[in-house]
Order: sequence, then C-alpha cells, then structure tokens
Amino acid sequence: MYLDNERRPTLTPQLAVRVALIGGVALVAFAVIFFRLWYLQVLSGDRYLAEARDNRVREIKVQAPRGEIVDRDGRTLVDNRPAMAVVVSPDRLPDAEAARQRLYRRLGRLLGMRPRAVRREVESQLQATPYSTATVKQDVSDQLAWYLLEHRDEFRGADVERVFLRQYPHHEIGAHLFGTVGEMTAEQEKDPRYRDVDLGDRVGQSGIELQYDRFLRGRNGASRVQVDALGNLNRRLSKEEPIQGRQLRLSVDLDVQEAGQEALSAGTGRGAFAVMDIKSGAVLGLGSTPSYDPNIFSKGIKTADWKRINDVDNGAPITNRAIQAGYPTGSTFKLVTATAALEEGLITPDTPLYDPGSFTLGGVTFENAGGVSHGALALRQALTVSSDVFFYQLGAQLDSEGDGLGLQRWARRLGIGRDTGIDLPGELPGLLPTPKWRNALYKAGDTEKPWTPGDNVNLSVGQGDLQADPLQMAVAYATIANGGRVLRPRLAQRIEDSSGRAIQQLEAPTARRLDIKPEYRQAILDGLRGAASAPGGTSTAVFQGFPIQIAGKTGTAEKGDGRADQSWYVALAPWPSPKYVVAVTDEAGGFGADTAAPMARRILAALFHVKENRLVEGGGPSD
Repeated sequence: MYLDNERRPTLTPQLAVRVALIGGVALVAFAVIFFRLWYLQVLSGDRYLAEARDNRVREIKVQAPRGEIVDRDGRTLVDNRPAMAVVVSPDRLPDAEAARQRLYRRLGRLLGMRPRAVRREVESQLQATPYSTATVKQDVSDQLAWYLLEHRDEFRGADVERVFLRQYPHHEIGAHLFGTVGEMTAEQEKDPRYRDVDLGDRVGQSGIELQYDRFLRGRNGASRVQVDALGNLNRRLSKEEPIQGRQLRLSVDLDVQEAGQEALSAGTGRGAFAVMDIKSGAVLGLGSTPSYDPNIFSKGIKTADWKRINDVDNGAPITNRAIQAGYPTGSTFKLVTATAALEEGLITPDTPLYDPGSFTLGGVTFENAGGVSHGALALRQALTVSSDVFFYQLGAQLDSEGDGLGLQRWARRLGIGRDTGIDLPGELPGLLPTPKWRNALYKAGDTEKPWTPGDNVNLSVGQGDLQADPLQMAVAYATIANGGRVLRPRLAQRIEDSSGRAIQQLEAPTARRLDIKPEYRQAILDGLRGAASAPGGTSTAVFQGFPIQIAGKTGTAEKGDGRADQSWYVALAPWPSPKYVVAVTDEAGGFGADTAAPMARRILAALFHVKENRLVEGGGPSD
C-alpha cells in the first residue's frame, strides 16, 4: 500500500522575482532611513540642538529714545519726555475668550475707547510681536495709571509702562526746522538707509528729524525671554539696555528764532524769514508763519489736526515758506539786476541814467512808485532811493533772446531759481522766468502771450512771474557781501554725546565762487548802505537811532487781482564789515519800509542783543 505524501508548492520563477524585488525595496528603504537617522543624529545633531534651544528663547525689542537737538549755545530745542502708557502683557492675558472680552470692555470704559478698538490694537500688535507687550494707549494721566495699578486684579493682563515721547518745548517756534517723527512708512522700509529699523519703530518724517535721523535714532535694546513649546512665556532671561541717539547741535540761535517768528506774527500772519552768517553759511534763524505745534505728532496725529495744518484757507501751516514758497521779491531783486548790468558791461558804477519818473517800451509805460522822478543818477543813488526807472532801462537792455543769458544768467548764478542746498528736506527751487520757459507755455496754450522785452523789465525789479524765497535772497546778498562765494546754508553744526562733547563735525559743502569785480560789489554795497542811512534812503527812517549800522534794501511786490502787496526787506550787518544777512517777507504787508523793514530791525536787535522798548514804525519816501 502506498502512502501518498502531500506535495509542497514549488517556488516558481515569477514568484521568486517578486520576492526579490520586494526585498530589495525594503532593503533600500531601511538603508535610507538608517542613513537619514545617522545624518540627523551624528552630523547635524549639534545644529538642531542649537535651533531647538533658540526656539525656546525670544527677543523682545526695547526701543531707544531719540537724541536731543540743541541750539548753538546748548539750549534744548527738542528732547524726550517720560509718559505713562497702558499696555497688555501676553503672559498675563486671560486664556478664556469671555475673560478677554471683559478686560477689553473695562479698559475701554477706563480709557474712553470702544472695546472693539482696544481688541483690534492688542491683537494686531501681538500678531506682529507675540512676546512683546501691546500698547493700548500712550500718554495717559498719572491718576488713571495709579487707578489701574491699584485695581490690577480687575484688569488681569493690563499694566502700565513708562515710555518716552518726542517733545518740542518751544511749540510753534522752529517747528518747520525740527520736523516730526512717526512710525516707519512702507516707502522707508524699502530704503537701504533704514535696513536696521524694525516695523513699528519711530523715525524722522520731516525737517531735521528726517535729515539727521541716522544720528538721532539711537540703537534699540532687547529683552530675552524663555517660552514653552506652545509659545507661552516662562521667564525673562536677560535684558540689553537701549542706547539713546546722539545729540545734534544746530547753528540756530533760539533768541533770533523766537524774535523772527514773533516779528512775523505781528504782521499779517503769513510770511517767512532767514538769518545766515555770510561767511560760513550757518543759519541762525529760519522761520515761517503760520506755524504749528509739532507735539501733535508725538502720539500719532489726529485726522482733524492733519487737515487743519494742511488747509490752504488756514494758511497751510505745514508749509515752510522760507524754503518752499515762491514770491515776487520786488526791489530787493535790484541787487541781482545791478550785478548783471555791471558784469555784462552795460554800465559802470558811475554811469548816469536819467529817471523822468516813467519808462515806455513797446507801448507799455512803467512808472516809479508814486510816479516820483529822480532825474539823473548813477547806481549807488539808484539803489539808495530805489529808482525803478533806472532798473527798467537795465532790464530792457539785458533782455535775453531765448538763450537764458543776461539777467537770468546772473540771477541763477546768484542762487535764484535753484535749490540753495540747505540741509533740510523738501526745499523747492522757485521759478526764474526765461524766454524759453514762457515760449514753451505759449506753444502749449498755457499762456496768452510769448516772451516780450517787457517781461525782462518786470523781472529787473522783482515783478512778474518770479518766484523766490527768503533763503535764496539771503544767499544772493551774502554772495555780494562776502566776495563772491555762493554759500550752501547749513543748520547742523556737529554730532555730540549726551554730555555735549563733540563726536563729529558736520562741515558745509564747498561754496561756489563767482568772479565779480570788487569795485562792482562795493558800489552795490554802498547803495544798500545809503538806502538804510542816507537822506532819501527807503529805510533810513526805520533804522534811525538803531545802534548797529546796517545796509539794506526794501522791496514791494505788486501781485494784482486786488491782493495786498508783498513786503520785503534784506539787511546786511554790521556795516562796514557785514557778518550776517537777514531776509524777511510778509505776504500782504504792503510797502517794504512799512512792514518788512521793522520786522528786520526786531530780528537784528535779537541778533546783536540790542534792547528796544519802543515799536518801530516804517516810513520811507519810496520803494
């Protein structure tokens, strides 16, 4: 009997191949896992350990206070003031949503804010910097701060911190110089100059605050904290104190700045002035009115305040008229015309021209102020009595036939119609009218007539389309007084540490030089001296009895359309070796001798520490 054994299935070739493939794949997979683990544990272990530790440590920024700004004598112009701010700490904020809502409601009632606004402020800030405190409201009263501290149990998560806000102790005085600060804008974020600045940092936005922000900004500190795996704060590890920004010393004299703005305010309330050292270009005063209080920017400006300071009907207080407003200059421009006529060879200092009281060109008659006739006179006397007809004749001869030469060339050389280069942002060049400019407008249909010789006649006495500002006129007068150096005005003198010790001198750029014959310059200066001191001088009555001898020129610019005349005065002092130039204008002040000249006297009194107890009245036979 046969016992049949069960036959085991045989391993077919196809099955063997499949087993081999599966085994190979498994072997490769295990090899990859093995080598990956070896790489992570052996080769990269130290790096990942360090990163894991870093994940447990966070840095919280501590913003640095900005550096102070002082005047030439070290008097504070801009500093910081301590203030109390209500903040919310993420480590103490309630976890429950209902508890958070109660906190926001209580804070809203306490701070006069809507709960929704409180929540929005907190959540937006914590989203950007999860481990830092979120500021709900800055500059709260001491009473409110003490109340919150005493009732901390009712405001779980809220606290009070001391912060520093920018402070402008002189309010409207010098506002256009100092400028403002604010949180870094999107445009500034892209600027390489702000690569070390974080979102939320406050930086300069205008004026000196912007121009020298890199020195004033300081260096932020940091507080290191430890968090758990969920990001909750465990404990504070260390703190690096912030470093305050550098102190900036300006060439500004606070007394002169105050006197200038007070003088402007006593006029029509719209104007500007500039005071400059004629040898160095150092600016001792630069003001504009109406002004504004830059303290409104310290905590974030309100919409209503922003509209108010930009409102043209309100005088647009944000505008710095000293470097941004363009005005016809009236007879103060005669210094430019005189320089051009002498250097172009039209006259010598002693060439007589006859002034019958009027001048006719192309059927148009131009007259002296009041129709006064001065007869035969040379340059010095023409400047002294401010003969318009004398300069009308020069303007007609200096007319440029489309090439920008003659009067325009010398005006531009003296700084009219171009930036002065002052270390302030936002300067505008104004307008120096030329045949090319006018004819282009005519071809485009933007004006009724092309350039005519009469336009140059108007320009010769600072009328027509000319647009210049006080600082440009100060530069032009300084150039004649200092020997032909066209200065670049400067406000900043040096960078200092907190004790006032100089760290870095801020030198002014090299001045341009004009080759003007000394005898020509002296003739012009003699004429300006006569205008402020000689019988018949247009401002002699204004400066009678003033202990500082000066040279100066009045200006009255007609603006037409029923608008009041623009009042101007430019002074050089002391005579006969001038050190300073003062240029002042009032938009609706009328005759230069009536408004601007008395303003200049008040500024000069502050500049030379002259005490005066009487109001100075204008007066002069002519402009």
